[in-house]
Amino acid sequence: MNELRTVAVAGLGLMGGSLARDLTRAGIRVLGMDGDVGAVAGARSAGAIADRFEANGAGLENVDVFVLAVPVQSALELLRSLAPHLADVSLVTDVGGTKASIVATAEAIGLGDQFVGSHPFTGDHRSGWSASRAGLFHDTSVYLCPASGVSAETIAQAVELWSAVGATTEVMDPAEHDRRMAWTSHLPQAAATAIARVLDAAGFKPRDLGPGGRDTTRLAASSPELWTEVALDNTPAMLEALGALEMDIAELRRALGQADAQHIRAIFEAGRAWAAS
Repeated sequence: MNELRTVAVAGLGLMGGSLARDLTRAGIRVLGMDGDVGAVAGARSAGAIADRFEANGAGLENVDVFVLAVPVQSALELLRSLAPHLADVSLVTDVGGTKASIVATAEAIGLGDQFVGSHPFTGDHRSGWSASRAGLFHDTSVYLCPASGVSAETIAQAVELWSAVGATTEVMDPAEHDRRMAWTSHLPQAAATAIARVLDAAGFKPRDLGPGGRDTTRLAASSPELWTEVALDNTPAMLEALGALEMDIAELRRALGQADAQHIRAIFEAGRAWAAS
């Protein structure tokens, strides 16, 4: 199996910064790069990275694993621009919330035998280097979506990468991953954002909410830049999930308009049954 001696992380925000911290703690040499010079300085000061590399590929010599930890569109652009410098890297991966487009891009530019997309199912509504922390990936599930042509050895290296920071992995088809995420991750984000918007329009502030309301709307504080890119990259699956939510809300509205207590109760009972399952 290829060893994890040196890992290069492009993007030192919440995900990339946390990964750099934990890989370094695991005894792996980490190189870092970020458009924010403050993030690079913070990572070096904290001992999370041993050195930096450049966006033009300088410093990527003798790297075993390359990790893209930037927003979806930036990841696609960076993967294309750095492809010539990744020929000798045994594993190329990412941490984005969608997988079909980046896997297809990796295949199209000749990295199909090196690329295993990764999606750690964890995060925070905060972003940037200051939000990164040790232990973010501990006991977390990571979905692995290999490109066509990837060997079992390369997939095993991706498993080893995430095992080094305490995560467990599950291999999944990229298209199935994106559909699943549209329902289990992107839909809750969209719902939280919609609730925040209507509360704002009605003149309410976060301080007016109780614990339940704060929990429900917490995701609305997430990065607009990140979620715009995710939504545009996974539009068909998100439209399917949002359509189902709209139909369910419309059903509750109809039941309320008809003062149908039995139907209203059945709706809330169905929700509780699912939450308790």
